[in-house]
Formats: sequence, C-alpha cells, structure tokens
Amino acid sequence: MSHASDQGQVADAVKGNWVDRLAPAPTRPFLRLSRADRPIGTWLLLIPCWWGLALAVAATGWDARAIWIALGCAIGAFLMRGAGCTWNDVTDREFDGAVARTRSRPIPSGQVTTRGALIWMCVQSLLSFGILLTFHPAAIALGVLALLPVAVYPFAKRFTWWPQVFLGLAFNWGALLAWAAFTGSLGLAPVLLYLGGIAWTLFYDTIYAYQDVEDDALIGVKSTARRFGDRPKPWLQGFLMATVVLISAAALVALPPVPAVAAMLGAWAMGWHLTWQLVRLDSSDPATCLALFRSNRDAGLLLLPFFALAALL
Repeated sequence: MSHASDQGQVADAVKGNWVDRLAPAPTRPFLRLSRADRPIGTWLLLIPCWWGLALAVAATGWDARAIWIALGCAIGAFLMRGAGCTWNDVTDREFDGAVARTRSRPIPSGQVTTRGALIWMCVQSLLSFGILLTFHPAAIALGVLALLPVAVYPFAKRFTWWPQVFLGLAFNWGALLAWAAFTGSLGLAPVLLYLGGIAWTLFYDTIYAYQDVEDDALIGVKSTARRFGDRPKPWLQGFLMATVVLISAAALVALPPVPAVAAMLGAWAMGWHLTWQLVRLDSSDPATCLALFRSNRDAGLLLLPFFALAALL
C-alpha cells in the first residue's frame, strides 16, 4: 500500500496529522489504535455530551459545574473513543486485514500485538473512569452502563444489517450522561435528544459505510450501506427528518416556549447541513463519502450556539 503504509501511517488518516508528524515514534502505533490521527470520531462522541449539557443548562439555569462537566466530557470522549476503537480493532483484526482501507491499521499491519492493544484499552478505560468518578452518582451509573453497547457494537455487523443502530446507542450515550451529570437525574428531554442523536448516527455512519461496501460484501460483513444498496437517499432523508424532529421535541419538552423556539432553530440549521450532505452524496465515490462523513462535526456543532441562546432567554 505505497509509501504511507511503509511509514506505519493508516490509509484513511488525516494527511499530515499530528500523530504522524509530532508524536514520539514508540507511541504512534498506540495513538493510531486510538484513532488520534482521525479526530472526527472523538468529535462525534463528544458533541452529544455537549448537547445534553447545554440543554440541561438551558432548562435549569447556569451553574459553574458546567465548565468541569464540559471539560471532563472532552477528555473522557478522547479516552473512551480510543478505548472503544482499540476494542473494535481487536475484535475486527481478521476482517481489517481483508479490507483495503483498514489493513494498514496497527494490529493487522503488525505494529501492535493483540495483547498490547488490550493493555492499552484498559489504560484508557481506567483513566476515563477516574474522570467519571468526579461526576454525579447518576452519571457514574450511566457511564458504567455505557460499557454494554460499546462492548456489543463490534459484533453487530456479524448478526444484523443495522450495526449503525448499535453505534448510535454507544456514541450518543453522552447526551444522557452529561444531562445526568448536571441535573442529577434523567427525563424525557434527554431521552428524546439521545434518540435524535441515534438517528443522526444512522445518517452519517451509513454514508461512512459506503466506502467499504464492496469489501464488506466479499467478507460477509453487514451494514446499512449494503442493506440500502444503490438507493440510500430515501433512507437517509428519513434519518435526517427523525434527527430534526426528535431534537426539536427534546427542546419543546425541556424549555419554555421562547427558548424552545431558539433551540429548535438549531435543530433546523443542523437539518439544512444534513440536507446539503444528502445533495452532494455520491455513494459510489469513497472520497466523497469520507469527506461528507467528516463534515458531521460541523453539523453537530451547529446546535450549540442555539442551545446557548436558549439558555440566555
């Protein structure tokens, strides 16, 4: 796979990323296992945390605790995304070796042993657990419970055409956790926000999965991309609409009318971004799919200024 893989770089990493340029050589394989060279996944795990926190602040009022919760979620998202990706690469090591885009990853390329990867996963998980212990007990309980969808997700592609649902369950858990960390409880609003996040994950990860659809068919891995075939847009439009409706419903449940309208404008702004992605999508072009997938960082962040406005009203 060319010069890039000879240097240990992963094929779909961001070109010129800090891991390949700046990290000490012995740490690079482990940072690549954690996807530190591909930061979009950390963003997609973190953004629902910030959604839940921002909506909780808008619903109950500002408290300085929000600063640490926001920072703790950011550090925890980096660590737990790394731990989850390490676990994913351990369980998928045989599949990854058979797919062009993933055979340069640290385990199939021989940069890290399976035992070394498992130790690295435990280190990241324990550091993240230390941060979790600083949160409200309700959030701690939710954080421990989150290990279940994280553990199951890598196996989902073996038994269902809808592994993206399991990814959504895991990646959007932070909406519940951050709300509970700030308020000390759960309710309908964070659950609706969580469901909206799952619909969003179905949207962006289906686009992502189209990069591997041919290889996945050869090795028998299932995905929504394989399930939808060459007609993904009607499905993606449904996920888009569900995202907007569920996030808007969360705002209506959590907030008085005027702040709710401000928050709902954020949901619609995000919806327009997803519409832009849908118009540009060419599911047969892996480069376009990857670029659109990465643009979901901006789509998710669009909500936050509107939630902040709602908190001020």
